[in-house]
Formats: sequence, C-alpha cells, structure tokens
Amino acid sequence: MHPSIQQRVDGVAALHARSTIATAEFYALIGKEPPVQKIRYQVVTKGESAYHIVELATDKVRGFRFTYKAAVNFAQQLESRAAGVKVTLSGDRQ
Repeated sequence: MHPSIQQRVDGVAALHARSTIATAEFYALIGKEPPVQKIRYQVVTKGESAYHIVELATDKVRGFRFTYKAAVNFAQQLESRAAGVKVTLSGDRQ
C-alpha cells in the first residue's frame, strides 16, 4: 500500500478508536448502557437455492451457501469471529 494511503488508513483507525473510547466514557458518566452493536453480516437471497453472506460495512460478499440454514450459520460464525468469540457450529457446510 502506498505510504500516504497507509498513513490515512492509520489516522482513520486512530480516530475511530478515540471516538469509541469517548462514547464509552460518556455513557459511563451519565450512567446508561451504550447502544448495542449493529449486525455486521447479512444473508441475501441470490437465486432459488443460492445465498450470499454480505459484510454490511463494505458490501462485499464474504461467502455463499446453497441452503438458508447453512448461510445463517455461516453469517453467525463470521459475527462471532468479528466479536472475538470462538464458536463451532455443527451441521452441514455447503
């Protein structure tokens, strides 16, 4: 990555971290719970038996499955990984 682009990415990440910390401190001061984090992945139907798992922040397809149940399980697994939780789901992986 070009150094100026990397510098901008690092700056934006630092600003995001500072805003998250400031928000948490604000909610602690007023004694309320911070808002719940939004979902990161969504299952989108792409055909009669095809489902894409889309990352909402970037609109990129992170995977696809051929049954709705498998797609939802995969989306939940991605959510758990993003939250830092290790989860093992049983079932078919299509």
